[in-house]
Amino acid sequence: MAGILTGLRRVYLIIYNWIVFFGWFQVFYLGVKTLIESGHEQVYDAVEKPLLFAQTAAFLEILHSLVGLVRSPISATLPQISSRLYVTWGILWSFPEVRTHILVSSLAISWCITEIIRYSFFGTKEAFGSAPSRLLWLRYSTFLLLYPTGITSEVGLIYNALPYMKESEKYAVRMPNRWNFSFNYYYAALVCLAIYVPGKNLIILLLKASAFMARICRSVSLFVEFTTFLYKFFY
Repeated sequence: MAGILTGLRRVYLIIYNWIVFFGWFQVFYLGVKTLIESGHEQVYDAVEKPLLFAQTAAFLEILHSLVGLVRSPISATLPQISSRLYVTWGILWSFPEVRTHILVSSLAISWCITEIIRYSFFGTKEAFGSAPSRLLWLRYSTFLLLYPTGITSEVGLIYNALPYMKESEKYAVRMPNRWNFSFNYYYAALVCLAIYVPGKNLIILLLKASAFMARICRSVSLFVEFTTFLYKFFY
């Protein structure tokens, strides 16, 4: 029985990882193609459907973590997935005014490269028991560049959406009401920014530490171990 369940788990994760991989690959292809041919203003419209699919599918990873399907701790998975879902649905989908901003392009490209590598890594590992060393290196190294560009784009888009949140009062709940409860989406976004910024400053400090380690460590393995530690710390 345990063997059957293990086999089903493996098949499910293989299918899941490769389906989401192709979703992100489609976002990358359409995004880069549109960026070159039509400019950054048209990127969101070109990638909206596959982006919403691929990023929303990541919600399942929270469930995977909760039920023990994967080893990733919920304490690391929940903030990462939640923040991306917030930007995807709570900012880009909810406020069309920011969709033409150039940060949408940098956000999409940063997310795409990160996720194409990540899902291909896990898909290959589940299918064959291990992943190629180059893919392993990409998984634990590219985030040093893509994490800062991604989080900067996220913060920038939230910031640019603030005036539209305040003006439209979208998702706001005003009193009096039957629940005796009020909610202001604008102030909730400010709280999100307050959480984002310290994380951004911390990653910059760690990136500088990583660069320093790269200079003083002659051994490639030591540098890989250090970048692996940074990756696991944030993911």
